[in-house]
Amino acid sequence: MRDALRRRLPGSLLVMAVLTAVWIGAAGTASADYPVNYNFFGGIPNELAHPGGSLPGSNDFSCRPTAAHPDPVVLVHGTGGGAQTNWGTYVPLLADAGYCVYSLTYGAYDNLPWPISAIGGMRPIQDSSAQLGAFVDRVLAATGAAKVDLVAHSQGNTVGNYFIKRLGGETKVDRFVALAAPWVGTAGPIVDPIRAFARRFGAEPAVDAMISAGMCIPCGQMAGQSEFMRALNADGVYDPHVTYTNIETRYDELIIPYTVGLTPGPGVNEILIQNGCPADYSEHAGLAGDARAAAYALNALDPAHPVAVPCHFSAPLVGG
Repeated sequence: MRDALRRRLPGSLLVMAVLTAVWIGAAGTASADYPVNYNFFGGIPNELAHPGGSLPGSNDFSCRPTAAHPDPVVLVHGTGGGAQTNWGTYVPLLADAGYCVYSLTYGAYDNLPWPISAIGGMRPIQDSSAQLGAFVDRVLAATGAAKVDLVAHSQGNTVGNYFIKRLGGETKVDRFVALAAPWVGTAGPIVDPIRAFARRFGAEPAVDAMISAGMCIPCGQMAGQSEFMRALNADGVYDPHVTYTNIETRYDELIIPYTVGLTPGPGVNEILIQNGCPADYSEHAGLAGDARAAAYALNALDPAHPVAVPCHFSAPLVGG
């Protein structure tokens, strides 16, 4: 078949055909068909199989945003999470919807062996925000987009907001979808999600030792009356250049009170997932694997083309 093709095409056309095929393969638009697993822990098997890798559908720096979705989406995990472990639901969901999707692991002690190196959100938020900023710059340079949208969970919201408000990110971020955001600080036990991830890796004793040694620096920074939170919010919680949507659950056991995740502000959209759906029992972790929250997130990213928001039983810790 290849010989027949060569005989039919002049040499110059053959070269053009090959180059075109290479370009299409290297610079495809965001379009996929990945199975969506509504489970907060759905990304962990991929981390186990491909330590330090990327979930299928994410971090394709040849992806070209479409006119329908011109802003790439950057996912910003929570305390103890990572590029794969936090986003088993959102990477395939967004890729299937036609977005260019990117996810990083920030704030990890990557000088330590895996799986400790897969547990992000441990270093100072200022440093993690700088990592996010560098990652966003890489995404913008690769895709040619003017701005990105952020979808963040837990600590990722504070990291994202510090980037926006203190590191020049207000010119680089359009929409910000916030899952369980500790906007004005929390009285909750921030170390719990770290231990949950570590338990899945069999690394809980090592993580307990790290926490005891004071290596979870953001755990103190996100306390409600911390100097860090007071300084970050001294000029208001939100940046006026960015469109925020807050998505929260009344069963959040880490953002205390849960209304912290629904801190009001000018033009800020507030969504409590139990409103109109008492069967949804997702709590802090499960919110990032919850189908109802995910539909609200899609609608926040593209309000002109809303999808139906489901209501069914959703379990704590897992979502669904």
